[in-house]
This record gives sequence, C-alpha cells and structure tokens, in this order.
Amino acid sequence: MEKFIVSARKYRPATFASVVGQKHITSTLKNAIERNQLAHAYLFCGPRGVGKTTCARIFAKAINCLNPQGAEACNECDSCRSFNEGRSLNIHELDAASNNSIDDIRNLIEQVRVIPQVGHYSVFIIDEVHMLSTAAFNAFLKTLEEPPQHAIFILATTEKHKIIPTILSRCQIYDFNRIRVEDAVEYLRYIAQNEGVTSDEESLNLIAQKADGGMRDALSMFDKAVSFCGAKLDYHSVAATLNVLDYDTYFQFTDMLAKGDYINALLEFDRVLSRGFSGQTFMNGLNKHIRDLLMAKGPAISLIEYTGALLERYRTQAAESATEFLFGAIALLTEADAKLNISSNQRLLVELTLMKIAAIAQKKNSVLTLPVAEEYPLPDLNARQVSANKDVAQPQAPQPVVVPAAMPRASQQPCEVQQPTVVPTPQPIVEPAAAQPAPTTTPARPASPKETEGSSFIAGGSLSSLLYKVGAANGEGEITTEAKIDIASEDKLEAAKDIIVKRMCEERPRLVSAFENIVFRGNHVCLTVPTTALRDELNAVRHEVAESIAHLAGISGVLSVDVEVREVELKMRPVKLEDRVHHIVKKAPAFEELRKTFDLDVE
Repeated sequence: MEKFIVSARKYRPATFASVVGQKHITSTLKNAIERNQLAHAYLFCGPRGVGKTTCARIFAKAINCLNPQGAEACNECDSCRSFNEGRSLNIHELDAASNNSIDDIRNLIEQVRVIPQVGHYSVFIIDEVHMLSTAAFNAFLKTLEEPPQHAIFILATTEKHKIIPTILSRCQIYDFNRIRVEDAVEYLRYIAQNEGVTSDEESLNLIAQKADGGMRDALSMFDKAVSFCGAKLDYHSVAATLNVLDYDTYFQFTDMLAKGDYINALLEFDRVLSRGFSGQTFMNGLNKHIRDLLMAKGPAISLIEYTGALLERYRTQAAESATEFLFGAIALLTEADAKLNISSNQRLLVELTLMKIAAIAQKKNSVLTLPVAEEYPLPDLNARQVSANKDVAQPQAPQPVVVPAAMPRASQQPCEVQQPTVVPTPQPIVEPAAAQPAPTTTPARPASPKETEGSSFIAGGSLSSLLYKVGAANGEGEITTEAKIDIASEDKLEAAKDIIVKRMCEERPRLVSAFENIVFRGNHVCLTVPTTALRDELNAVRHEVAESIAHLAGISGVLSVDVEVREVELKMRPVKLEDRVHHIVKKAPAFEELRKTFDLDVE
C-alpha cells in the first residue's frame, strides 16, 4: 500500500509557475535571476501558508541550477537532483523558533565561510526569524550586511513588526499576499481532478473561505473533507466536517429578517445554538453575509470573494433586499458584536439584535394609512363668506347678522356670557355702502396685565378654534371667527378639580405648587407660582395645560390660563430663648399671664 502524503506536501509548488496567488513575487524573483541581479539578503513576510518558504526553496534551487531554463530550474542537473532528493549541501534551512540563541547564530556564521562544492551559491533560509533573541540579531548584523559573495540569506517571518530596523534595512523585503478565494478554489479544483474527487462549487468556496487566505490550511481542510465524504464532496457534509455554518443558514436568516419575521428567526437561532455554534460565531457570519449583500448591489460586487452559482445567489438576494434594511442590519450587528464579549447574557443580546433588525423591516414594509376626509368635517362657512365676484349693488336676500358677545375680561367675576343678538337685516338699498353686510368680527380690546400672563384655549378640533388660536398668537386686533364660551365652565371645573389637580401634578411634577393652589373664576384658570422662572416655564406649556384641563372637565369653549407670581415669605424659626418666648407669647397671649401669675422662670 502506497504511503499517504498530505496534499500540502504532495502538491507543494516546485516551480515559480506553480506558485498560487503570488505573481508579483515570482515575477520579481524571475527577473532578478534572468538579469543576474541577486541581492545578498531577502526578507519574505506575510500570513501563514501563503508560500514564503516554498518561494525561498524554488529561488535557491533556480540560482544553483547548472542548466537553467530561463529563470526556472531544469530538474536534471546534479544540483537540482540533489535538491529534489534532500541531500544538497548548498541549501541550509534553520528554524529560528528553536535555534534562537547567540550560539546558534555563531554556528551559522561559521557555515557561511564554507564555499559550495556544486553550484554557485550557499543559500541560508531562516524560518520564523522574528523569534531570534536581541543578542542573536546583534551578532548576525555584520554577517548579514557584508556576507561572502557566495552567500545569500533568505529570512522568512509572519510578524515583520517584531524584527529590529537594523535587520530590515539590510534586506530586500517582499510582502506576500493572502491567497484569494478565487485562486484557492481554482487550485483545489485542480487537485480534486488529479485525485479523482468530485466536488461542487459551494464546497470548494466553503473550504477556501474557512482557510482565510492560507493555501496550506485550505489543503489540510480538503484532505479532511475527502476523508469524511469520500470521492464526492457534498456541500452540507463539508460544512458539518469543518464545523462551520453553511451559506443556506445566512440566506435563510436574511429572508426571515427582511420580512420582519423575528419569531422564526429566534427559533432558527435556537437551532444554531443547539448545533454547538456560539452566538459570536453566528453574528460574525451574519454580519459578513449582509456586508457581501451590500457589495453585491452594484459595481462593488468584485469585492466579494465568491465564484460561480454562489455569486449569482448573492446577486439575487441583494436585488431583493432594500439598501436601508441592509445598512441598518449591519450597523446593529456591528454594535452588538462590540458588546458581546462583555455581556453577561450573550444569547439575549443576539436575540435582541435580531428583533431590532426585524423591526427595521416591519417599519419599512408597513403601509402608511392616511386619514379619510370624512373623519375631519369642515364647518359650513358659506353663511359667513361674501363673494367678491358679485356686484355690490345687486340686491341681496335678507339674512340675519350674528353679533357675538365680547369676551369677558379675566377680572370679571363671575363670568357671564351674553347670548348673541339676532338683528334682522333691513331691505337692501341702492347705496353701495349698505348693499352688502360686512363680515362680523370680534372687536379687539386691550388686554389686562393679568391676561398677558395667561393663555386662551378653545376646546374641540374645529377650524374656528384653530383660527382663533392663530389670531391670538399673532397678536391680531380682531378674530374673524366667533368665540364661544361654555356657560357652565366654572361648575365643570370645580366638579373635576380633584381629577385636574391629580393629573396635572403627575404630568408636570415641577409645577405641583401651581396646581395645588388652582382657582377657577368662570372660564378662567388662575394659577399661582412663587418665582418668575416657574411662571415662564408654565407659560411655555400653557396651551397644552389649557387643552388638558378642558378635556378633563369636559368644556367645549374658550378657556384661559392666568399665571400670577406670588412670592412666599420665608419665616425664620426662633433659635434663642428670648425669641422662643416672644414667639409663644405672640401665638398664645394667655401664656404670659400664666407665667406672671405663678411667677414662672422661662428657663
């Protein structure tokens, strides 16, 4: 039985052309070889599993090839065969993670002096070079800066920021990229064909996404999936093997949330938790899924690392999802992700986030119901309007003129309302001045100082009430609508006094002192406050106060609110003995007679 070799080793690139996803690196190295412009030190840095050590070996093999094919090694000369068989004396590899002391670097410096027997260069590949100690770095500086002509150093690291600047300045730095999902899928498809494994596009995309830019990780996951699924990779089986949530889960969640169906979303989230996934894993995946949907709505679709049918599926769902919903969802998920680690109840936080996202969809999908016109009838103003197009001299039919009573002053007690007087209209005469009755108005009157601190309110929602309030607010001298006064205003207010005081104190606790001493005079509500600041605060909401009181008392007419400032005298309590005696005598004069009769001492 042939011994199994993992794909990461079996399909490790042996030429520059077979390196996956690092064309900018391989092209530069090939040009340097062809032009014979080789540096004495290179630094290969980048994420894990992207080909740093592989490119270093291919480069070392190519520069020592005796019969190079352009920039590629021939794989037939003695140098290439010795390298392929692992017995080359020209290439030295050192693991700096386990050989990081100053003594190890001194041994390396001794090896640098040895001239290669076969080939042109002695190549020293140092993996994880950032693990060297500070003393080892300092011992290595001189040799790295001025090595022998036959020595070339290739340093490889995943953490370039840990290398001291003096080392960086002596090397040519090559930054390796993460392997793109498209490149990883293409290479996995190539390996699957060579191994006789049938795979679908979704399975390979899932493996490439899970690898997170590392080709070595992707090949390890591929071997694991093949061991579980056999010769045919099934999408759901691969997802179960890699212990990741499949794409169907996120597509399903997005559909439910976009419809505002938070009930089924919570039930599905419970099933996700029962499969062993954490809330953070789920939120990160859903956040990325919605981000990809946003990218798929326009030219930014190139930023999505998917291929084939899966990319079309993203495009379809993105077209069905509103941009506002996606923006709101990704904002809520990002905010919740920042709070997840410090939350004492992570499940509740995720569930609340899902409900908020569903609420965004419900608000967007709800149809705004406009009020029907019949619900707001307008008053018949034909009897009060005069057509400007009619001839002023044309005889008019006799109509009664309604003369409204003048509004009572705030100081009038009690408030008596005069009924409107109906005056019969005489026969029209030819004179233009008497041909048309002028519209009746409420005459303007000077406001008393007390009324300047108050507010008038007309109960009900009629147009005349609105016009009255607008006219009063603008300070107009006359109001073109009839102001009605409820005759029983004072009786209704007194009957509902307890309810009014209780309700107003609950709604405005800061103004309790004003409502506890409330007084009713006719259709006037008199309030007393101790300071001008409270008066200004009450005046700012006097329209709302008048409306609330009229509603509680059942008044349908004019209701005014008067605010008066009455300063409260602060009485000092007696402290000294003489003061206390004087205070007691003032309150009870008989105390002094009693003290004198029995000759009592006040002490």
